Amino acid sequence: MIASAYLAPEGLEATLAEELARAGVRIACWHGRLALSPDPPVQAAWALDSWTAPREIAAPSVKAAADGLRAIQRNWAAYGAAHHRRMALIAARLPPVKSRKLRFPEPAPAAHLGAWTLLTPEVMLASPGKSSPFVNGECRFEEDRTGPPSRAYLKLWEACTRIGAWPLAGERCIDLGAAPGGWTWAIARLGAQVLAVDRAELDPAVAAMPGVTMRQESAFALAPEPADWLFSDVIAYPDRLLALVQRWIAAGTVRRIVCTLKFQGATDHDAAAAFAAIPGGRVMHLFHNKHELTFTWAG
Repeated sequence: MIASAYLAPEGLEATLAEELARAGVRIACWHGRLALSPDPPVQAAWALDSWTAPREIAAPSVKAAADGLRAIQRNWAAYGAAHHRRMALIAARLPPVKSRKLRFPEPAPAAHLGAWTLLTPEVMLASPGKSSPFVNGECRFEEDRTGPPSRAYLKLWEACTRIGAWPLAGERCIDLGAAPGGWTWAIARLGAQVLAVDRAELDPAVAAMPGVTMRQESAFALAPEPADWLFSDVIAYPDRLLALVQRWIAAGTVRRIVCTLKFQGATDHDAAAAFAAIPGGRVMHLFHNKHELTFTWAG
């Protein structure tokens, strides 16, 4: 019996398997990037999406499969690892799911969404409950291909969308490790005030944006100071970043934190767990993350 399922980011199946093993979750088998487990669902930071209530449903025909899903609920997203033609025929009989790209800032989809796949041509796995409001955990945006100096801004957009909050006009934000300025650009576009901190220089176009101030110094040397938001996409070992975050939280000078945990070589699961244990904190793998996690905190 399958009691939970976890969709791994592409290329990070082994990392998700390590995290699940540490949590005592067994993987019975893989269905593409979907890890199928007989154990109850757990929080899995490295899963793009977690299926929390999967059930096997007989699918002797395309019509029977679609009817079985519609009898449970209306909205379903398909994850296809095999039997693609048959899955397409089933999906055609279901109400269409609008997976349009978001225009930041706008809320994540609020409609309840389930997930399904075909394990065999006649056996379907369907979960009316899942952790992500996005189809297969893929949060996609209408991108700006001319303004930002890099695509790193998409991580900030996604993190804010996932927590349902973003800097407001007039709020004070600090961006650690800001250069070349992708996150600073995204924050300034919202009308917030940004203090960009980095030893390297910002992209000139970003530095000239209204509300942007630059300090050329180490992000780790900056003493905590009052701000509405603290952001960090700085390249650093996770344990060093953990000490920085703990110092800022202890100082009580910021209301929210969004930062990226970057892993060089092996994944430091202990550090990820330490971040997850911070009261008010959350650790998650974003669709736009690579071998990294995003930590968010609200005081």
